[in-house]
Amino acid sequence: MSLGGKYAARLNAFKKNGGSCGCEIVQMIQAAGKVGGLNAADLNFPDHFKDLNGPEISELLNDSGMALNGLAMRYYTDPAFALGAFTNPDPNVRQAAIDLTKNGIDTVALMGGQLMTLWMGQDGFDYAMQCDYRAMWDSTIAALQEVADHNPEIDIALEYKPNEPRAYALMPDVGTTLLGVLEADRPNIGVTLDFAHVLYADEMPAHSANLIGRHAQLMGVHLNDGNAKRDDGLMVGTVHPVATVELFCELDRMGYDGVIYFDTFPDHSGLDPIEEARTNIAITERLRAVAKELAGNNELTAAISRQDATQSQRIVANALYGNSA
Repeated sequence: MSLGGKYAARLNAFKKNGGSCGCEIVQMIQAAGKVGGLNAADLNFPDHFKDLNGPEISELLNDSGMALNGLAMRYYTDPAFALGAFTNPDPNVRQAAIDLTKNGIDTVALMGGQLMTLWMGQDGFDYAMQCDYRAMWDSTIAALQEVADHNPEIDIALEYKPNEPRAYALMPDVGTTLLGVLEADRPNIGVTLDFAHVLYADEMPAHSANLIGRHAQLMGVHLNDGNAKRDDGLMVGTVHPVATVELFCELDRMGYDGVIYFDTFPDHSGLDPIEEARTNIAITERLRAVAKELAGNNELTAAISRQDATQSQRIVANALYGNSA
C-alpha cells in the first residue's frame, strides 16, 4: 500500500550500477531510476557536478522520473578544509568555504530546488587546547548568516552528527544545533534529522524531532538505522523498528510532508543498491502505515499519558507483528 510518500536515496550507493555512459553521475541517476518509487533526489555539491552542469542534471533526473529535492554541501574534497570550513583559523579559507556554499545555493536555485543541507563534518576539533571555542562558534554563526542571506528563498538545513571526521563536532547534537539556529536568527535556517546520527548522539529520534519542531523548522529527514556506536547507515527499521514508528507518529503530529531521504550504505557490505532501496521503501511504507493506525488508538494514547511502557509496547507490538502480545 503506497502512502504517497516522496522518497530519495543516497546516489553514491549506485556508483557501480546502471547506465553505459562513462559519466559517473549519469550512471548513478539511471540506476536510482530503476528502483521504482524514488521520486526525488539530493545531490552532493560540488562532487556531483564535475561532469555535468545543473540544467543537464535536471534533464537527466526528469528522464529518470525524479525531481531535485536539494543539494548537500561537501567540503571534504578540498584538502584546505581539513582543519575546518566555517571554523578554519585562516579567514581566507573560511571565505572560500562560504563562497563555495553560495555557488551551491545558486545551483539549487537554477535547478528549481529549495533546500541546501550543510553537514559540517570538518568543523570541530580533535584535542584539548587546540582551538578558541568562542572564535570558532562566532565564525560559524557569521558564516551561516552570510550563506542564508545570499538567497533567502533557499532553505539552509543543518545536519548534525557527534563526530567524524573530527573527534568532536562543533554542533554534535540537537540542543547545540538548535542553539546555533537560534543565534543565527534567520528564517531560512533549520535542521535536518538523520536517524543514525541521532542514535549516535544518544538521542531518541522522536524526541529530537519534537524539539526541532518546537524551536526551528524540520527541513529534512534522513532515514536509516544503526547500532548507535557509529554512523552505520543500515536499512530502515532493521534495528529500531519501534523508534522508527514513533518517529513517524511524531512527524505526522508535526505535519511534516517533506522528502524521506534514505541515507543508507549498501555499498559498505556489498548489497545490491537497487534491491536495498526497494527494501527501504517497502519497510518505510509498512512502518508509516503502522504509525497512522496507532495515531487513532485511544488505548495507546492513554498508556503513553500514564507512561505505562508495559501496555504501550504490547499495543505497538500487536500493530507491528500481529495480535499475539
